[in-house]
Amino acid sequence: MGQSIRHRGPDAGATWHDDHIGLVHRRLSILDLSDAGTQPMISASGRYVIAYNGEIYNYRELKQPLIDSGVRFRTQTDTEVLLALFEQQGVDCLDDLNGMFAVAIWDRESKQLF
Repeated sequence: MGQSIRHRGPDAGATWHDDHIGLVHRRLSILDLSDAGTQPMISASGRYVIAYNGEIYNYRELKQPLIDSGVRFRTQTDTEVLLALFEQQGVDCLDDLNGMFAVAIWDRESKQLF
């Protein structure tokens, strides 16, 4: 499936799976060109896995309160900010987002897909 959309994300591609689900992502690197921004991305706690496409316009403003609360970021991506927000607030984090995007977040603990 990832190969069929390679043209949409020519810079990188990866898959992640466990016994219950598989996520695939194709990357067009824009915000953080390093390999650290590759998806699917696993949260700092290891509980959540995200596959995301789009842009969160206000991610820089959302990032600072997360840093102030002790979150340490490995990338400069809006993906990692979204993942950290979801880890702290759950689906309520959507109320704070300004952007256009599609997202899938797998909860490895509860075995639920958002």
